[in-house]
Amino acid sequence: MLDIIIVGGGLAGLTAGMYAKRAGLDTLLFEKMFTGGQAATTDLIDNYPGLDEPISGPDFAMKIENHARKFGLEIQYEEIISLELDGRIKKVITEDKVYEAKTVILSMGADAKKLGLDKEDQFRGRGVSYCATCDGAFYKDKDVAVIGGGDTAAEDALFLAQYVNKVYLIHRRDTLRATKIIADRVVEHEKIEKVWDSTVEAILGEGNVTGIRVNNVKTGEKRDIAVDGAFVAIGIQPHSELVKDKVNMSEAGYVLTDENMRTNIPGVFAAGDLRQKPLLQLITAAADGAVSVYTAQKYIIEEFGV
Repeated sequence: MLDIIIVGGGLAGLTAGMYAKRAGLDTLLFEKMFTGGQAATTDLIDNYPGLDEPISGPDFAMKIENHARKFGLEIQYEEIISLELDGRIKKVITEDKVYEAKTVILSMGADAKKLGLDKEDQFRGRGVSYCATCDGAFYKDKDVAVIGGGDTAAEDALFLAQYVNKVYLIHRRDTLRATKIIADRVVEHEKIEKVWDSTVEAILGEGNVTGIRVNNVKTGEKRDIAVDGAFVAIGIQPHSELVKDKVNMSEAGYVLTDENMRTNIPGVFAAGDLRQKPLLQLITAAADGAVSVYTAQKYIIEEFGV
């Protein structure tokens, strides 16, 4: 029986694995695709402490994985079919085997919802972004678009307006769904042009984004807008399917924890973008991973006496 099973190999999971192995805990990490999570799909990272030069997302992910493996972390590339979390001994079930552990750390991450357009994936990191706080500084004195009408889109537009020359806010309706105080600030901001009643139907460019094509849903009029970056802010989808109806979650599907990463089930913890929290960033994912192991180790000592 293992001390800890970690479900998900993004930064939160890898950090948890690193801390667990350093603490001498018998640990296994499951990842169904590739380690690094969203970081591995990012073009450049320059807002993580200790990086004096920007680093590509795949290189960053590889460094974190190598660091974890240096401490002996075993990574199992296999999809988990189901989890049994209620008992004192937790069970992780794959197609071939049932694994048992004293604790489980959930770190399956989350993904930004996409527009579903041609070139969207091709231009990710080359003008298409799903995180204004991550990538906004790359667009200093340039023109950008924000697509969406909720709190995140409004906050992204206000955040980007600090750096960029101009923000085009594209929304399918003629009013924002954002909280009134935030929406009012957007409407009044001189650097934010509101493009109402419109959807984005194409991303323009060859090697990098050079613009977007919008369609007015009321008039049918199409318009090309020259921008260097398009920030998609239409929502985040946490990967919480495995634990649906097993742990407490928010209406949006985020796992609910306390500040020590405990879920409502003893011995089950959650870390990273899967968890309900105010800021989804690499630095908070790493912190969550470290805290989850600290709390899991205390639980193991108290519950199992070792």
